[in-house]
Amino acid sequence: MPKGESFELECPCCGATLKIHAALKSVISYKEKPKPKAIEDLQEGLGLIKEAEKRREEAFRKSFEQMKTSKDVLSAKFDELLKKAREEDPTKPPPKPVGLE
Repeated sequence: MPKGESFELECPCCGATLKIHAALKSVISYKEKPKPKAIEDLQEGLGLIKEAEKRREEAFRKSFEQMKTSKDVLSAKFDELLKKAREEDPTKPPPKPVGLE
């Protein structure tokens, strides 16, 4: 390669075009890859925002309903464990660890 020659190379990570000077072994210039538009139409973007709002509202409603019933679930579990504890004999010794019998 002649001393003043440079070449262009595309970055594999970001897609930018790099102009590299061969003799200096450095990047002389670069041009970023143009980014595509996130949305093409404002109505489409507005629709996406409304859909996201509906999903958030539905998730909140489900969470709220779950919290309302969690008190009843915990109360039922506590009652069941209390009933089980009352049925067991309190004078019975706890089980021995394996291998110490």
